[in-house]
Amino acid sequence: MKTNLLALFGVMLVLLAGVARAQEQTDKVTADPIDDQKVRLGGSVPLQFNFHVKQGFHINSNQPTEPELIPTRLTFSLPEDLVIGKLKYPPGSMISLAFDPKTKLSVYSGDVVVHAALLTQSKSATGNYTVHAELKYQACDDSACYPPKRLPMAFNVKIVSGARSGPKARPNAQSPHIHN
Repeated sequence: MKTNLLALFGVMLVLLAGVARAQEQTDKVTADPIDDQKVRLGGSVPLQFNFHVKQGFHINSNQPTEPELIPTRLTFSLPEDLVIGKLKYPPGSMISLAFDPKTKLSVYSGDVVVHAALLTQSKSATGNYTVHAELKYQACDDSACYPPKRLPMAFNVKIVSGARSGPKARPNAQSPHIHN
């Protein structure tokens, strides 16, 4: 009987360790896919990046309150014909944790939206491109911080000519002849 109990206890420990490892490896931050974008030469389109911080966790804002804290940053690897501009992070929420209630931390939790603009120059080449982005963050819960992570993303961009497609609009569709 003692051997069976020890074996059962051993199996339970292995299962619990596996569950803990699986929970540790689950993504604490996820991102919505980014739709394909279409932008005219010399033009721009707004972009929105939607991130979701798993319940029970937070990540430092892009402007943490302490210099040793790792800021959340969205970086891009772009073809030379594209530029990301007007990158705007939301303000962080100020919280304090039980282990240090006097220190206020600027964090993101729940849904986080980062805005930007995708721009082209008038001399850019038309065609299809892929933009690679990466969210760098460090997730924490109320008692510990986990190793910094990188969340890769990518989306497609089509640069089109600045000329309008389709038939030219006539300034005045009315007949020049007046019929009485």
